Amino acid sequence: MRGEFNGLQALILNDCRYAFYVYFFAYRLQLALVAAAREVVEVHQFFKDLSDIVNIASTSSKRHDELQKAQVAEISHLVSINELATRTGMNQIGTLQRPGETRWSSHLNSVTSLLKMYNATSAVLKNLKNTASNYSQRGDAHNAYNRLRSFEFIFILHVMKEVLGITDNLCQALQRRSQDILNAMSLVLKTKDLIQKLKDDGWNELLKNMISFCETSELDFPDMNAGL
Repeated sequence: MRGEFNGLQALILNDCRYAFYVYFFAYRLQLALVAAAREVVEVHQFFKDLSDIVNIASTSSKRHDELQKAQVAEISHLVSINELATRTGMNQIGTLQRPGETRWSSHLNSVTSLLKMYNATSAVLKNLKNTASNYSQRGDAHNAYNRLRSFEFIFILHVMKEVLGITDNLCQALQRRSQDILNAMSLVLKTKDLIQKLKDDGWNELLKNMISFCETSELDFPDMNAGL
């Protein structure tokens, strides 16, 4: 509206000088969170790698089909060894989501979609680095595969899932039409408390989940007790 109706903010303030102009609560929260996170070099590199992995693994309809076939094969295998429940609506085939700077929840959706489709994505990239049509595509797939399989990437993937999951609840709440500024301030404080709790008490559970993920996906992980 700011660009479509010039001077609208001034007209409203003329009638009500105590009116607040707030530009997209959730949109600003997304930008602020991502910008702050990317001040950490490793996190900035993670999001760059995440975008590359998603683009390389699903950039064409052929690769998208390969990704879905890999998911079907993985789900069938897990069901056959009783590692996966088979209730109606479960184990649906998904797609990788691209993170976008201006789309609410897009970074969380990208992280969670990759976690869900991690082994299928690994299989597609492993195949591409050996069979892609030219050296450039093979090299890109090779680099993406190595980053995807690194513990550093897995570590940040899980950390960002937890942090973005906490802030996503705030994002969703701020998009409600009935939202008011006092309730929004309360939600921000609660979100800060949850992030602090994750920092203070969430390490053991986070580490446990990462190690379990690495074992399931046959990934190497460092000995956290080394040197103690």
